[in-house]
Amino acid sequence: MKKIIDFIVKQNNRINKDVFLLELFSKELTDLEPGQFVNVKVDNSQNTFLRRPISVHDVDNEKHLLYLLIKIVGEGTEKLSELQKNDLLNIIVPLGNSFTIHKEGKCILVGGGVGIAPLYHLSKALYSNGLKPDILIGMRTKEDLILPEKFSKYANLYYTTEDGTYGEKGYPTNHSILKNKYNHIQCCGPLPMMKAIASYAYKNKIDCEVSLENMMACGIGACLCCVNDTKEGHKCVCTDGPIFNTNTLKWQN
Repeated sequence: MKKIIDFIVKQNNRINKDVFLLELFSKELTDLEPGQFVNVKVDNSQNTFLRRPISVHDVDNEKHLLYLLIKIVGEGTEKLSELQKNDLLNIIVPLGNSFTIHKEGKCILVGGGVGIAPLYHLSKALYSNGLKPDILIGMRTKEDLILPEKFSKYANLYYTTEDGTYGEKGYPTNHSILKNKYNHIQCCGPLPMMKAIASYAYKNKIDCEVSLENMMACGIGACLCCVNDTKEGHKCVCTDGPIFNTNTLKWQN
């Protein structure tokens, strides 16, 4: 059931020059599944009229804490980066569907940039089911690394950087780890990267899910801004997704 909740900011930690992590508290917090997102109201921003959709990075149900990993890309996210301890943040939660939580097979999670945000919550869920996934993360440079010590608790980490300053040089689709045999791929990040991963999965007959990041204005399927064409017709990313199996998308050709 969707709720509109005023969360209290407990911490706002800058991870690198562009990325920050919000720790938010509310006793009204409901259980959130990996892959779901929230819609955040941005106050004190003259040019930000709509809520901002943000992936759920992590949840601590016992402590009633919600974590959002956010990249500054415009005025709205810049304002969110300025939040201070004890500020209030109005959020619609929960929204969207979730990744499949596999109970068997070998899994690899692939993320690009801040697209890795929902993969932490997902890796924890897989780990609790007895699976320790591989996570392949693509970055531009070593300076863009995000919380490697945190992700390594529940997964085996592998990296690519475009300039070769960390991990293997190149893009995630070029990493040698993909020579391994996998049963499942789950992916979030830039669209070209997800399409390339989907193509790899299709050629190798691997089950693959992606988290689409279409422009989502309302989050409840009313405005139709986020409609995506699929093999099953037009789908609202905010309600039918954001998680889609790539076999339902028109990406294979």
